[in-house]
Amino acid sequence: MIEDLLPESVVTVEAYGDDQAADARLYPEEEALMARAVDKRRREFTAVRSCARRAMEKLGVPAQPVLPGERGAPRWPEGLGGSMTHCEGYCAAALVRLTDLASVGIDAEPHAPLPEGVLASVALPTEADRLRRLAAGRPAVHWDRLLFSAKEAVYKAWFPLTGKWLDFAEADIDVFAGPGPASAAGEPRPAPYGGFRAELLVPGPLVGGRRITGFDGRWTVRRGIVATAIAVPHGLVDTP
Repeated sequence: MIEDLLPESVVTVEAYGDDQAADARLYPEEEALMARAVDKRRREFTAVRSCARRAMEKLGVPAQPVLPGERGAPRWPEGLGGSMTHCEGYCAAALVRLTDLASVGIDAEPHAPLPEGVLASVALPTEADRLRRLAAGRPAVHWDRLLFSAKEAVYKAWFPLTGKWLDFAEADIDVFAGPGPASAAGEPRPAPYGGFRAELLVPGPLVGGRRITGFDGRWTVRRGIVATAIAVPHGLVDTP
């Protein structure tokens, strides 16, 4: 699912189901962080790191601990960038060499309406208006949850480039539906797909000597999960 949303330079590993961490193990440094964690948190922490280590191996990098750094962002091996996500029954990791991309951000959420009151705390008025129009045309997609996921992916792509917090209200996201990537047989996949443009409402980071004013991402819904992803290339042609 996640791999359909990202360029080929990004290695992705995902896992489904309640037993996704059954055979996974933590390094001692990671074990110390989970000493007092509840069972659910420990399973999620373990499962997503298992995905991350398998992604490292695909890139030819020895598997190693993935410890949280500033604001909980994962600290990756030298020369790598990446992102992790988990929700009920699903987890994924995406890794890339920093020579290929500047940053990656992924997120996955259950494809269900947001809890009451949450949308008002994360959506700008312009975003809420767009969601109402989208819902009128394609009511089967939970656009509120998709927007929330896109905001999470934006933050995960932003933070490695800036080391700064980004509030929900500091990016205006325009979500749109569109055809998905073709299947192996060349036919469009039946699952909902689309993209989004996140306009930053605060000064963006410098990448390749140019100032980023926004991020472009993609989304899909499959197997009860909505997933979003952003790949930030080097040398974006944006406002200096």
